[in-house]
Amino acid sequence: MRRLIVTEFMTLDGVVEAPGGEPTHPHSGWTIPFSTEDLRAFKLREVLEAESLLLGRRTYEQFADAWPPRDGEFADKMNAMPKSVATSRPGELTWNATALEPPVRSAVATLKEGDGGPILVAGSASLVRSLLVWGLVDELRLLTYPVMVGGGLRIFPDDHEKWTFELAALDRFVGGAVLHTYRLAGS
Repeated sequence: MRRLIVTEFMTLDGVVEAPGGEPTHPHSGWTIPFSTEDLRAFKLREVLEAESLLLGRRTYEQFADAWPPRDGEFADKMNAMPKSVATSRPGELTWNATALEPPVRSAVATLKEGDGGPILVAGSASLVRSLLVWGLVDELRLLTYPVMVGGGLRIFPDDHEKWTFELAALDRFVGGAVLHTYRLAGS
């Protein structure tokens, strides 16, 4: 059984939108002032440990534009990893990507049942919200930055359901970001 790991950059007010400079938010790039060597080393370890990526369509398109021209260990791993994309308009996917066959919930469950290493989900707010509701997330890594941006996309469902998680790790980075690693209670 493969583990599904969600990793998100998040503001204190729960926003995951536009952490790196995407043009969708007036405060885009809110992670940049807090980037430190220890944080970048963690993100490199995280991506090197993953065997594949699971992405929503918009995140896939952003990543597929951003990563191929880059080089270095992180970029090499991002470019080489197989990607599964949750999309209602598969079209032609490039960058080692294939579209998940609908329904997404059972396609992701099938991915998890396969052999191999961790499946990493980055960004992809709408997809992550669904994965949480479906109980398919094995580990939730919230890298919280000491900034509020007054609104934007969030990953948490608004369904009035209760989910209990256990804190598995807590790490603080020099620039002030804090990584909270949670696992679904009882998993």
